Amino acid sequence: MSFVYILWRTFYTIPFGLGAAAIISGLALLIVEMVGMVEAGVHFYNMIRIEYPKRPEVNEADYPDVDVFIATYNEPVSLLYKTINGCLNMDYPDKSKVHIYLCDDSNRKEMKELAERMNIHYVTRTERKHAKAGNLNHAMKHSTSPLIVTFDADMIPMHGFLKACVPYFLTGEKVGFVQTPQSFYNPDQFQYNLYSENRIPNEQDYFYRDVQVGRNKSNSVIYGGSNTVISRQALNEIGGFYTEVITEDFATGILIQSIGYKCYAISEVHASGLAPSDLRSLIKQRERWARGCIQTGKKLNIAFKKGLSLAQRLNYISSISYWYSGIKRLIYIMSPILFAVFNVIVVKCTLIEVLVFWLPMYVLMNLCLKMLSKNIRNTKWSNVYETVLFPALLPVVLLETFGISQKKFAVTRKDGAQNDTKYQLMQMLPHAILAILSIVGIVNCIKMTFSTGSISFIVVIFWLLINFYNIIMSIFFMFGRKMYRNHERCYAQVDCNIKTEHHSIRCLTHDISEGGFSIKLDSPQYIPADTSLTIELVTERYRSTFKAKIVHVAELQGQWKYAFATTEIEEEQYRQLLQIIYDREPTLPSRLDKDSSTFEDIRVNLVKRNKDEYAMNRKLPRVHLLRSVESVECGMVTLVDFNYQYAQFELGPTIGAVPQLTIPLNDGFVLDCKFAQSHVGRSGRLYRISNYEALAESGVIDSVLKQWVQEAKWQQQQAELLQRKKQSDELDEMAYL
Repeated sequence: MSFVYILWRTFYTIPFGLGAAAIISGLALLIVEMVGMVEAGVHFYNMIRIEYPKRPEVNEADYPDVDVFIATYNEPVSLLYKTINGCLNMDYPDKSKVHIYLCDDSNRKEMKELAERMNIHYVTRTERKHAKAGNLNHAMKHSTSPLIVTFDADMIPMHGFLKACVPYFLTGEKVGFVQTPQSFYNPDQFQYNLYSENRIPNEQDYFYRDVQVGRNKSNSVIYGGSNTVISRQALNEIGGFYTEVITEDFATGILIQSIGYKCYAISEVHASGLAPSDLRSLIKQRERWARGCIQTGKKLNIAFKKGLSLAQRLNYISSISYWYSGIKRLIYIMSPILFAVFNVIVVKCTLIEVLVFWLPMYVLMNLCLKMLSKNIRNTKWSNVYETVLFPALLPVVLLETFGISQKKFAVTRKDGAQNDTKYQLMQMLPHAILAILSIVGIVNCIKMTFSTGSISFIVVIFWLLINFYNIIMSIFFMFGRKMYRNHERCYAQVDCNIKTEHHSIRCLTHDISEGGFSIKLDSPQYIPADTSLTIELVTERYRSTFKAKIVHVAELQGQWKYAFATTEIEEEQYRQLLQIIYDREPTLPSRLDKDSSTFEDIRVNLVKRNKDEYAMNRKLPRVHLLRSVESVECGMVTLVDFNYQYAQFELGPTIGAVPQLTIPLNDGFVLDCKFAQSHVGRSGRLYRISNYEALAESGVIDSVLKQWVQEAKWQQQQAELLQRKKQSDELDEMAYL
């Protein structure tokens, strides 16, 4: 259908005879559609009958020595500490064969001390020629193992990384490298800025888990620079890591494949890192990727590179043409605007022709992408990502194309978010202009529809609305979102033992981070709020013991969430804690939310941007009860709510101020309540519970409270059932009438 559509567009829709602007615009749109069709053809070819390389079964005695290179330039010690710790915990039949090198390209004293402290090799150099590629080539001179692992400074390997990758090199086949996904434990800028960290996967997941694996059958897997095992022999044969471009990884992988090595991409995650946490870092990263890929295409002359097959050439040309998507996106956005705002006809056709030739292609293309992407990506989100970035990337892509190159390797910041409102507004300006033009175009088309009585303009309105959605999401993105957390958290159920002075609470964590963790309990429990508690987290491989305090307690959907902040932890326990957190696949979404509709995307952003985000400081559970209890002093009263230290009662209009309330509990225990204050304008009175510590230590209050909560839930359920029955009876009565 795409082929039929392109034929129709080529021979029947170019607006010849309607002026130079119309012809140029019409041809430009046709060209980018043709390029898009070729890219889609290459992608669909890769994604149909994907080849998943089967991991060979090999003798553990055959596992060779491995050199692990951790490249760093200006990243903080705290970041490298986590990466090195992960490397030290990688499984291997003979761990003496694993040699870890901290490759410091800035000759920092603190990095040398870190390497010595963690008992790994330290490699540095006084001159920094060829940036990261030069750093890695220098490390090769100081190591000898037949396999080399490359990790970026922030990429923390899981324990199974080496045993998942090394066997591919032990079959006798000529294997150049094995690439695992670059996964991220923090939300990327698209997830976070668009309030979608629980709704959409990381933007890079589509490339590493779909595109890369699809390229196995054409042996055109891209070397991503990190989370990779590479053959030293292959590197030696091409002269080491390629140094003539700023994306040394992209070029190095092509050269390895051009001399006959087979390279694999596997879809299982075996390491995770830190995605750029601010807009400037993200754009700088993508500018480097775009420039580097274009440089590589020129330097290596990919279209005619000796040793590459036709399928490899097409895949790599498609990888480079991807960075020209900014031109494509600008033309897609401006084409309906040219017609609706400036009266320039870009496509000469009728509504019937659009329905016959365009609509089937459009529907089927979207269905194919959805089917082949395993719900990691769809056309809508691809368009959003392109629209967000195209104004920033378009100028650098054009400059690089015409030979104005960036020579310096730009390192992506990994030291936390840098808020820059002025920069965000400058990046938003092109989107704001396009949004205004789109609104004007939509209004004009509606006017023309009513004035002419023709529905032909509905296609242009649809086109403008699709583009307007992408632009609005881009504006939301550029507005950004304030960062509150100091540490990224992952949702994980880990065995947890909380030890208080008098008893222990065994439970599962809800989420964990370097700074603390949270648990969820079905009923409230008393946990001392003003003292450091002993915490023990345990998995099959790791155990960490440390001190922590409660920072807030909240009721969430019938459960009680207790959040703790770490107050004291020894280094060895901290290293164990890091492994508990990071030796797992990130818990952010790996598939698109089924409810991720266009309307829902906009609603979520509007609602959450207008909602104040604040940190709660309540450290004891406040339980709403509305329960009748009997007091010694004045008979039946209503216990409104309770938080161990205080309770709110309603005594009734005829009862005056009562200085003390005594509420009998089980086993001879009582709530000893002293009057604290009245609530102005309400009948409620607040009482301080003077013996709450004794009740909490005995466990009586938790037992009674659990019973009260269960009864309150049951009463609420009964009330809801009665309400539904009443509504059903009313509907039946209306139907009868």
